[in-house]
Amino acid sequence: MKRRPIFTEVLLLNAAMVALAAAAAALVTGFSTDHVGTLVLIAAAAAALTCLLNVAILRRRFTPLEAVITEMEKVDLSQPGANLPAWIDGVAETEEAERLELAFLRMMRRLEAERHRSSSAALAAQEEERARVARDLHDQVNQSLTGVLLRLEATRSEAPPELAPEIEETSRLAHQAMDELLTVARQLRPTALDDLGLRAAIAGLVEPLDRPGLSAGFACEDDPSGLDPDLQLVIYRVSQEAIGNAVRHSGAGRIEVALVRAGDRFELTVADDGSGFTFEQSTSGLGLGGMRERALLVGGELEIESRPGHGTTVRLWVPIREGGKT
Repeated sequence: MKRRPIFTEVLLLNAAMVALAAAAAALVTGFSTDHVGTLVLIAAAAAALTCLLNVAILRRRFTPLEAVITEMEKVDLSQPGANLPAWIDGVAETEEAERLELAFLRMMRRLEAERHRSSSAALAAQEEERARVARDLHDQVNQSLTGVLLRLEATRSEAPPELAPEIEETSRLAHQAMDELLTVARQLRPTALDDLGLRAAIAGLVEPLDRPGLSAGFACEDDPSGLDPDLQLVIYRVSQEAIGNAVRHSGAGRIEVALVRAGDRFELTVADDGSGFTFEQSTSGLGLGGMRERALLVGGELEIESRPGHGTTVRLWVPIREGGKT
């Protein structure tokens, strides 16, 4: 059974104690039954006065505690700083509230440090696994397909003429498989990001989108090549995921990608005019959680605006760190 708040219990207990004390005092002093009404009035007045004093004193002590608890209930670890207001800084009006704030801040620092450590390790392991799979596809599977093509060429010269169309089709399919494997390998590990830089890597994501029924544009006003490599990787992965979502799920006719410098931050925007999605749909297969994790890992912010029938806009802000320094 849910218990009453401690503030209410203290008031009721004090009021009852005052009433009992007044009744006991009356009995001890031989208060006659003719003065029962007066006794009740005195007890009621004493209880009311006690309640007023309790309200004045306890409210002053409990209000800061209630304010801290309210903000604790709003904590959102997916937001920078867990969405805590600036006034929760370990300095409060009362000793109790100050102790609660300090304990809460220490707990939040430990949680964020552990979250940062685990997220960093998980994302690093993910990138390492992507790189390994990309190498395997390029070095092993692609070489095997190259061997198949060589065998086909050797067979072509000795095969009967009626098999020529079949060999030609098989060769075409092998070439297609090689192209698809190289595309997958590039998506798993963006060599363009390492070799050509962030601007060229994002342009490489956008340029192939121009086809019947879909157009795309990319604008980059400032040179992001001096950014910390971790920031560049986060910007690339978020743009890759957002563009992929727009192509696969939105049915968009136009996708716009922009990367601009805004003060001491770089802002990435990926906007489409597609079908949009609801809050419930955002938790199923769109990779939004992964994008938020990457943004938080580098101290960035991610904002997603979407409504059914009105398209989707993904915005990422990351702090400018050049050469690994802030």
